[in-house]
Amino acid sequence: MGTNNKTKMLTINAMLLAIGAILHQITPAMGLPMQPDFALVMMIIIIVINKKDYKSILVSAIITGVFTAMTTKFPGGQLPNIADKLITSQLVYILICVLDKIKVFNKGKQNYFITTIVLPIGTLISGVVFLLSAQAIVGLPAPFIILFSTIVVPTVAINTVSGLALHKVINLAFKRSRSYN
Repeated sequence: MGTNNKTKMLTINAMLLAIGAILHQITPAMGLPMQPDFALVMMIIIIVINKKDYKSILVSAIITGVFTAMTTKFPGGQLPNIADKLITSQLVYILICVLDKIKVFNKGKQNYFITTIVLPIGTLISGVVFLLSAQAIVGLPAPFIILFSTIVVPTVAINTVSGLALHKVINLAFKRSRSYN
């Protein structure tokens, strides 16, 4: 990838991280004891887009982890947020590498197919890692299974639907700007 393309992708990654951070900060809890994690959604989309640039993926995971740690509403959730984003990014990256070997669709549809699979799995991994690390570091305010079923499962559904919509919008923006290949 040329210097111009690297700069372009770094700029796109920074914009997606900023959008994810803003959406994460302003999204209400929607009447549930949780809110969609748009920062996680954007991190997963960045991993799909940058699947050949591991350094960008790692940097995006660190930035997302630090941001969500700074804005967490979970008591003592700072370290669990960083741990969950780092672990989730690695597992999602591995999953994408495996799924990318499946050449079922053309390139544009391949990314959407991969995103459809990794958004719910990535959100599930993130939620489980967060709860397990929070349980080990600070303890949980309720039993794991209750938090899993009332927070993680609804978040998986919301993140999947909203993430797929955001992915379509991002792809449309890339096509219009001719920066996505």
